[in-house]
Formats: sequence, C-alpha cells, structure tokens
Amino acid sequence: MMEKSFQIFPIGVIKKRDQSVYIEIYEKFRDALQGLEQNSHIIVLTWFHESDTKTKRKTLQVHPMGNKANPLTGVFATRSPVRPNPIALFSCNVIAIEGRLIYVESIEAFDGSPVLDIKPYIPKIDSISQAIGPRFIEPFSQEDEPLGGSS
Repeated sequence: MMEKSFQIFPIGVIKKRDQSVYIEIYEKFRDALQGLEQNSHIIVLTWFHESDTKTKRKTLQVHPMGNKANPLTGVFATRSPVRPNPIALFSCNVIAIEGRLIYVESIEAFDGSPVLDIKPYIPKIDSISQAIGPRFIEPFSQEDEPLGGSS
C-alpha cells in the first residue's frame, strides 16, 4: 500500500492566560462555531507541536506516563505525545463562548498548541459503558479479575 500525505492546518490555538484557558478560533473559521454553544463539552484535537521531531515520530513504544515501572507499550495503546502523527485528543468542559474564544475548564495542552479540529461531545455516542482501559491508569487490585478470566 502506498503512503499518502495529507494537508492539515490549524483552525485556532490554545491560550492560557492567568487563570483563563481558552481556544482562540481564527477569524476565517468563526462561522464554524455556530450552534456550538448548545454543548456543555467538546472534543478538541491538537498537534503536540513541542514533540514533533523526526526522532520522536519514529518512536513506536514508550513506558506509559514516562514511568519506567510501566511496561514498554506501543504508542497506539497510550496517550503519549511521542507518536508517528503527534495528534492529541481532549474532552473539555465549555465554560463560555465569546466571539471566537471558547473558554474551557482545563486542557492538558500547552499554551500555543495548534488546534486541528473541534467536535461536540455527544454522550450517547462518545460515552461507552463498561469500557476497559489500561492498568497503568488505574492500579490493578487483587479483587479485579484479569482480562481473559482467572488462571
């Protein structure tokens, strides 16, 4: 299969000023905000611009959360910024929308991170009941049954 390249461009930028965290949407994308005020939460896709190097893009395995005690894991099974395409995904609580500024409760992106896209968080679609995540996020307790049942 032949690799293709795609053109991606930012639609805005993350801003962190004093106690405020907001997404500044560029003027030419202002009309795309219409109706977004109906949503309490949004999904924000950003570019891990501070992790975008040729070396980091070639890294395919990491110790999750930078902790060597966590097992070496493929980047597709982590939220590591080190990956072939350094795209980040965040769910954010919307506080207010004022003009081209979307104020959010918090976002783990750095100030100045390029925003690639925004989507509404739709609970019926985006929330998966009984989903299972990696053990390095929530410590595995003896009361929990290992994946695949007990041995």
